[in-house]
Formats: sequence, structure tokens, C-alpha cells
Amino acid sequence: MNKVITDGIVLMPPAFGDGLDLWSSGNGLPGDPAYDGASNATLIASDADFGTALELVKTQSIQKLRAFADTPLLAGCYLRITARVKAIAGALPSVRIAGWAADAAGNHIGGVVEVGDSVPLTTFGEIVEVSAIVGTGTRTGVDMIWGRDADFGHFGIDLTGNNGGVVRVEDIVIEDVSSVFFGEVLDVVDVKDFGAVGDGITDNTAAFEAADAAANGRDILVSEGSFFVGQTVTFVSRIRFQGTLVMPDNAVLQLTQNYDYATYLDAFGNETLAFKKAFQALFNFTDHESLDLCGYTIQLDGPVDLHAVVGNKDNFSTRRVLRNGEFKALSGAAWDSETVTSSASFNSTNGTTLTGVANIASIVIGSLVEGFGVGVEIYVKDVNVSNQSLTLSSPLWGAAASQIYTFTRNKYLLDMSGFTSVSRFTFENLDFNGSSIASGVMIAPDGLIFHFKDCFFTANKDRCITSIGRGCSGMLIDRCQFISAELTLDVLDRVSIAFNSNENDLKVRNNRAIRYKYFAVIGGTGNIISGNHFFQGDISGTGERTAGIIFTTINVKSTFIGNYVDNCYIEWDNQHDATPGFTGGFSFGGLIITGNIFTANGVPNWFRWIHVKPFGAGQFLNGFTITDNVFKAINGSNLDRVEIVDTTHADIDHTRARNVTVTGNMYNGVADGMQNPVTVTVTRTGPNATWTRDVSEFLPFGGRTRTVTAVIAQGALRDSSNIAVYDLPYSQIGQSTGGVSFSLTWSKPVQGKVNATVRCDVPT
Repeated sequence: MNKVITDGIVLMPPAFGDGLDLWSSGNGLPGDPAYDGASNATLIASDADFGTALELVKTQSIQKLRAFADTPLLAGCYLRITARVKAIAGALPSVRIAGWAADAAGNHIGGVVEVGDSVPLTTFGEIVEVSAIVGTGTRTGVDMIWGRDADFGHFGIDLTGNNGGVVRVEDIVIEDVSSVFFGEVLDVVDVKDFGAVGDGITDNTAAFEAADAAANGRDILVSEGSFFVGQTVTFVSRIRFQGTLVMPDNAVLQLTQNYDYATYLDAFGNETLAFKKAFQALFNFTDHESLDLCGYTIQLDGPVDLHAVVGNKDNFSTRRVLRNGEFKALSGAAWDSETVTSSASFNSTNGTTLTGVANIASIVIGSLVEGFGVGVEIYVKDVNVSNQSLTLSSPLWGAAASQIYTFTRNKYLLDMSGFTSVSRFTFENLDFNGSSIASGVMIAPDGLIFHFKDCFFTANKDRCITSIGRGCSGMLIDRCQFISAELTLDVLDRVSIAFNSNENDLKVRNNRAIRYKYFAVIGGTGNIISGNHFFQGDISGTGERTAGIIFTTINVKSTFIGNYVDNCYIEWDNQHDATPGFTGGFSFGGLIITGNIFTANGVPNWFRWIHVKPFGAGQFLNGFTITDNVFKAINGSNLDRVEIVDTTHADIDHTRARNVTVTGNMYNGVADGMQNPVTVTVTRTGPNATWTRDVSEFLPFGGRTRTVTAVIAQGALRDSSNIAVYDLPYSQIGQSTGGVSFSLTWSKPVQGKVNATVRCDVPT
């Protein structure tokens, strides 16, 4: 870089032959005395060594020689001032390069070095060359460092030492020597050239901004040192770091050209701090929609509170993506769960609120709530200390008016619970490695369309993905791997859960999960669950199993298609209902289970793959489709059935069943395969007026006969006289204990065979 060549800037001071009125015996300021007509200054026209030269008699303790001309000093440029001097007579003085520093307004800049090293003249007639380098930046080899405020200078020499000496001075030379410092690296500008100081204390915000403004397509170089930047700074140019930055928590480093984690790691030198500052920029700068972790593993010694990291936003709804890296928990007490017990009051008319909460200031948002009548995966969504009330993620199904609750706050690698709402955030190609001591991600209490895509959840202690409110609305979980920290534990000893949701429109597609207590607890409606493989067996051989998925809403309006349910079961209940008894509406309806593989290994004959579990009386099946699935039990006795109503709290009202379709399923290692409608053969070898048939082996969920839709005779029906009978019977449903039989009554006793189609529901 040479500004004389590239920008046509004039650096050279005037020649002495142009007139001594251009040279001052002061600082070169307007009004300072000039050498023109001075008794101690003579212009020599033809010196044998110098040609035209200035002959100067030293009459002052410091004899100054300064050009009146303003020599510009540009940030990033380094100027070398050179003078050749020889002693002629009298006392031998010393000589040094000197200058006067000025800012853009022409004011003197105090506190900077304005002289170079003194060189003594020891021999008359000997030519001595003195030089010094001046610049704005702090660099080795710069004699006069004037800082980023310097704009121009008046340059020349000083004669020091004894008075009376006579010297001659050749025309002074000023040249741009910036290339000496930049070498061959001409595509960068160094922040030090703009006055940045790497002492970890000086605020370099202005210097960084000046460097970026001057870069003009070149890279910014933050060379060695620790640079404090006290305010938010934005770089339009690419930036490279040899040194590191120190910034307050609320100051944002915004990088336009090379925004990625690797650059922030270079900038801050600490994995966790680098991620925090990069994530802060993601939520505070509009030019980038994603943060690429560049494949790095970020080792965390405690949870990252992303709301605190961002620092200035409670709500965020612009699409953002975090991708391509690993978060790994390092051992330490910061991951220990915190547990608080407290008494509180509950009223089912406001099922998501606890009031009169004792010790409420100790209860943290995001705490898991446990107690009598509390369903699975209930979390504290909000805490109102002044009102002594808590808002919960879902209603309680059967809590007492007053009781003791346990609140457990698990610790997550990434925690967004401090936000009020976040929408349209994507986690992509990330590994959340809890190292068996940390959970994965807690999403914001409210928002829309969180997306987990192609992620690994490895050895998360308690939970992988947790929703503590409505933030899971529209959530997508695609092609993720969930690998439990409890692989070696028996099923009933496990506590970890892959994920939960409380709101509607969940999409869970093509994931794989290994040995959790539950794969998913799904609280909303309008869900699509497809292509997943989750297995929860163990090696103990006891056959105990837990639910793979729990649906906690009765009118779930969801599809469960093409999944592989391995050594676990589906539970459909209404434990997130403050009034779980039927009071109106659709009851258990809107669930389609189609095209899935259900398998179990070494389970007892009472194991079931599909559980319906009402938490209150009067509920019934009202739209349930189970079609074209494969049910297979191996390495054990045949299962009695594949489905069950869990009557722990209440039974199903089978007299109200509607729209239950169970067809096309395949059963292997199962004694009784359910069907609805089912066509059975009824045979009588002797004349009877009433034919009764028990179809309990086929009716799903212990249902009762509710409709006979067809009766077709197979061959002639004959009376006691062996005469063919052509009339039709009437049917009676709900016969026998439990209503599991139906009857066909003829006008007279007949014998023969008919095929009858019967249903446990009323189709509409």
C-alpha cells in the first residue's frame, strides 16, 4: 500500500530552494516565525554533497525546523521522515526528526511522542542520515505513535546540544512505508493502525469502526492483543482474529461477511462465550438467518440461558436456525436438579393455576410438577410471586383442594424458558450430548413452529425436548435420533422422556428412539406421527413395559401412521383434563392408527400394545380407526389380545361407542385379534328359534354388541320338518354378561348356517 501512488496524496514537504518562508523555526503553525530573512539561516545553492541546501546556525537550546505545510497522516499509513545533515563548523550538535501532531480541526494532540531518537554529529563534513517513522497505530518500529485522532503533522528536525554549531541540511524526504509493516499481506487493514490498543482496558469501539470504514473491500485484522470493545459494533468487512476481544454482556459483535461460530471462537477464545456472543448476534442482527457452528463441539460446564444471552428481547418471531455442531455437558454441580416442596390450592374451574403457593419465590419457571392428581409432564409456565400463584402447562386431573406438590427444575444444555415467546426457530444437524448429567433443550413458554431437524439427543439425563407451555404449537421433529442415558436400566427404573408437547399440530416424522421411559407425551390435537421407530425393551426378561407414546387429549384428531412400536405401547388418556369425567363433546375420538408395526419380545400374555385409559367416568369411543397394522409377539407366550381399557380410574361406556373401525390387521402370536365390524358364522344343527353368538374375542376394548348390519344364510335354513324357511330374523344386541353376544330370532325354530356382521359401535 502506498497512498502517494494509489491516491495521489502529496507527502513531501517543500524543497528549501522553493523559499525559506515555507519553513518555520517554531512548530510550523500560522504566525510562527519563518527562516526567510533570519540571521542564522542561509540558502546554499550548490553544496558539493547536497546541491541546494539549508545552512543553519544553532542559536537555541532546541533549534526547530518545521515545514509550514500540512502533511496528512491517514489511518493505516506509516510515514518515514528522513533528513541528511552534516556539521560545517563550531560546536557539534545532535540531530533528530521531529514533528507537531494535529487533529482534523488543527488542534494540537498532546501526550504523544513527537520526536525521534537523537543522533550526535561527531565529525565535520561527515554526512549523517536520521529518520523516524510516524503513524496512528501501535506497531513495533514506529517511533512516533500519534493515535487515531491524528490527521496531519508539521515535520522537520531538531538540533539539540551546544549552541554555535553550523550545519547544512539536505531537502527533507517524507515517504509512505506502510508496506514495511504489511509485508505481502495487502488485503487487510489492522485495527491497530486506527488506534486500537490491545491492553484489555482501552475502549476500542471507535478504532474498530474506523478500520471497518476504511477497509473498502479488504479484510479487517485484529492482530495480537486483548481488545476491549465497550459497545455494539458492526463489521461490514470480513474480519480475522489473531488477538481476542473483551466485551460487556450487552454489547453485540455483529459480523456481516463471516458470521459463524468459528469466527466468534477466534474472537473470544472461549467456547461457551463464543457461542453466547454469536447467538446474541443471531437475535440482534437482521443480515443472517442462521448460525453455523462449523462442526465444533462446544463443551458446557452449565446450562446456557439463551434469554439472558440475548439480553434485550423477551419475544422473537423471525425465522432463525442453529446448525451443525455439538453441545456437550462437562461434569459439575451446575447440572444438579433443584427440588422444592410446597403446599398450594387447586380448583378445577381454573385447572392450570395453583394459588396460595407457599415458598413461591423458590419455585422456578420450567419446574416439573408432581403430586396426587397431577398428570405426566406438567410444568410451571409462569410464576407470580406477588399473587402467590403458578400457571401450569396443562390442567391437573384430580388434585385435592389443598395439598403438597414437588417442583423439580432439571437443567438443560440450552434453556429458552426465560423468553415470553419465540417462534420459527430451527435446530438442525446438532448433537445435544447430555453426558448423562444434563437434559437437552427447553423451548420457550409460548410461540410457534419450533423445528428439530436431523439432530441427535445423546445421553440426556431427564429430558431431550421439553415444552413448558404453548411454545410447542406446530412443532416439527424430523429425522432425529434419541439415544437414552438409561440404556442399561430395566424399563421400570427409567425416568427419562424424549419429548413432550402441550399444544396442537405436532409433526413427528422419521425419528428413532432407544430405551426411554416414554418416547413422547403428546397433549395437543391435530398431530401427525409417522415413520418413527421407538423401542423400550430391556435385558432383564421380566416383560415389564411402559408407554412409548401417551396421548393425553380425548378428541386427539391425530394420525399415527407407518411407525414401528417396539416393546412398548400406545396409551390414550385424558389426564390433562381438569374435569376428566364426560360432560359433553366428542369423548375419545379422532385417532387413526394405520399401517404400523407393533412388536414385543418376551412379554407376558397380559401385555397390550394399545391402551385406552379414561381418568373420569362416562367417556366412550367416538371415532377410532385401527387398520392394516401388524401385531407380532415373539419369544414368549401368545398374547391374549393387543388392546385394553385401563380401568384404574374409570371404564369406557361401551353403550355409546360410535365410528370404531378395526380392519385389515395381522396378528402373530396373539390369541384373539380384534375386528370391527366382524363377520362371524352362526350354526345350528337342530331347530332353534333364537340363535345367540358370543363375539367377545373380536370386539375391541371389551366392547359390547351394538349393531347387526347383515345376516346372510349359507344354504337353505330348514324347520323341524326339513322344509326350507325363507323369512328373516330380527336381531337383539347386548346379550349375555357384558353385552358381548347378539341374538337372531326367527319366526319359528330353524337350523342351518348364517354369516352375520356385527359391530361394537353405531356407524354414522
